[in-house]
Amino acid sequence: MWVLSRGKSFWIRAVLLLSSIGMFAFFPVVQAGGGGGLAGRHWYVEHISAMPDWALPASFLILLGVYGLIIFELIDRALAAVVGGIVAVFTLHIIAAGDPNTTGPDLLDVVVWIDMETVGLLMGMMIIVGVLSETGIFQWAAVEAYARSGGSIWRLMVILAVVTAVFSAFLDNVTTMLLIAPVTIQLAKVLNLNPIPLLVGEVMFSNIGGTATQIGDPPNIIIGAQLSRTSLAGTPLAEESIAFIDFVINLAPAVFLVFLPSLWLLHRLEREGLDLHRDRDIESLRETYGVKDKSLLIKSGIILSLVLIAFFAHSAVAHPLSNVAVISLIGAFVMLLVCTPHEIEHYLDEVEWTTLLFFAGLFILIGGLSAMGLIDALAEWTSSMIARAPEDHRLFVALMLLLWVSAIASAFIDNIPFTATMVPVMLEIAQDVDLDLPLGPLAWALALGACLGGNGTLIGASANVATAGIASGAGHNITFMRFFKTGFPIMIVSVILASVYLYIMFVMWQIHETPSAIPYIVIGIGVLGMVMIGRIWGPSDITIVEEE
Repeated sequence: MWVLSRGKSFWIRAVLLLSSIGMFAFFPVVQAGGGGGLAGRHWYVEHISAMPDWALPASFLILLGVYGLIIFELIDRALAAVVGGIVAVFTLHIIAAGDPNTTGPDLLDVVVWIDMETVGLLMGMMIIVGVLSETGIFQWAAVEAYARSGGSIWRLMVILAVVTAVFSAFLDNVTTMLLIAPVTIQLAKVLNLNPIPLLVGEVMFSNIGGTATQIGDPPNIIIGAQLSRTSLAGTPLAEESIAFIDFVINLAPAVFLVFLPSLWLLHRLEREGLDLHRDRDIESLRETYGVKDKSLLIKSGIILSLVLIAFFAHSAVAHPLSNVAVISLIGAFVMLLVCTPHEIEHYLDEVEWTTLLFFAGLFILIGGLSAMGLIDALAEWTSSMIARAPEDHRLFVALMLLLWVSAIASAFIDNIPFTATMVPVMLEIAQDVDLDLPLGPLAWALALGACLGGNGTLIGASANVATAGIASGAGHNITFMRFFKTGFPIMIVSVILASVYLYIMFVMWQIHETPSAIPYIVIGIGVLGMVMIGRIWGPSDITIVEEE
């Protein structure tokens, strides 16, 4: 039997990873209609001009069925999305059987429905974070947070909220919670605390912080990929495409505006579990949970920094291959090559393949339902609601409708499938010449609603579910109602503030047309507030001192 040497095995895997980079770079071009003979393949447009009357009700039933499977957790959500996609494609074949001049969608038609930019971005970031987590930097951050809290659990919560929000902005919030939640549980055990108030607070601010960037929250990943320059190339909205930096400019000020009131409300709602004091030996904690590999931390940290710089800079490069998926995958390849050239299998195993399968199935599902007329119907209903408003108020009505519908729906439905459903609807609205609405503000309203709305219930965001699973495995059960009593009020307050932000920035002063210093003023106020928050609420009214 022939066995590959370690060197040969590595280079073969390296070639496979490079091939995947090429695939993820090529498919967005195909999807955008810029890929030569494959350009613009849309089976449902080219082959069936009119769907039967029963197609639209059937599409709603399929969508509700998939949502039901996800909400009630009857099967794994990845499997639910794949089943929904298969049913949608099978239904299209039944419809096509009634037309002698066509056949159902083939494999290539179905694959093109998958947004490869979204899948590629997630895969690359999972590999990068997997390598970075081996350094122990996240455990070190948790211990240092406690060291700087002075024993006050409320101060610890404030620091953890800031750290989690920042991590979630530049990683994704699911990955952030998968890394921070186990450390928090272990730290709470050492401090003889109930970890649930800390975990609930962390996941709240992982969702809030993840709202600030394109890679921070899965809904933003979907929005950014489908509204990128590549995806909108050749469409009437090509000039209104959005890039990574646009998310930061337009959403980061809203995050800073929401942060302090949400933190104050968390303190009021979780006062019993946070107004405490614990004294422990800091040095022993540092020895146990310190950085394990400084060399790996330096190398992986440099590569991650370069990837983030490339994310910000890519919008200035007008090239079809200049997208966040390619940058992310190249960064993952370089990190494996430089940091762990002989242990690539371990880090590829760390990729959450079920999450990628969920996204792929979801995009196939939405593609199939779009073919059956679902997206057009939703867009027509939303457009009619907006059209009823006076012309001068249509933008405001559109923003509030997208924001609040997205927030409430995302609270009770996983915000990932909801966002995947609403992005095509939003694009249809933006292309309606009668409404004449700018795409950018609509995108920010959808992003704020979907991301902030995910805090409403335990099933609203993937980070919530992941955190509850980790807590349950450690013997701490976060029930739906336990999460709801804190999450829903914070969600309502944050969405109200987001409403004010959208009105001021895009309706009152129309920032999308006239640049202003207001976003930076908001950021400055938010930074100053976060610096002062520990002093304002530092000493607790209820203090329990427990010595070892």
